[in-house]
Amino acid sequence: MFKEFRQFAMKGNVADMGIGMVIGAAFGNLIDSLVKDIMLPPIGLLLAQANISNLFINLSGGFYPTLADAHEAGAATINYGLFLTTLLRFIIVMFAVFLVVRQINRFKKPNENPLASMTKKECPYCCSAIPSQAVRCPSCTSQLRKAAQSTQDKKANSLHIKIH
Repeated sequence: MFKEFRQFAMKGNVADMGIGMVIGAAFGNLIDSLVKDIMLPPIGLLLAQANISNLFINLSGGFYPTLADAHEAGAATINYGLFLTTLLRFIIVMFAVFLVVRQINRFKKPNENPLASMTKKECPYCCSAIPSQAVRCPSCTSQLRKAAQSTQDKKANSLHIKIH
């Protein structure tokens, strides 16, 4: 059993996934620092708050100058500053993932627009979703551009006739 596990763990996909998780954790720390230390202080200055993650609504009725004081007193709070910090971090991470996936798509098909590979159209014969650049439906094997090619042939023939 240990031998099977070692073979599984040593496969390329598992090792790559482990490396990706370590890099992802480091990337998460980098994004946290970017959000907390660089992006939120100017936003806090615009809102006349020193620390945006310290914004909260006190539900217990008492006054607490900071979120830490409210937590020490056991007060019920809505921590919308922490939520905004987490939301900003999420948006940055998702944008970074989008950029990585977009670049990977470019490496796979260098001459193709990455947005074109993500768009779908419907096969007029079997109504299944297929890539927009498809010439033949993978489900029903119908040729999809036959009509478009025949109109292009007609245009080419008319141009050929006009030239002579």
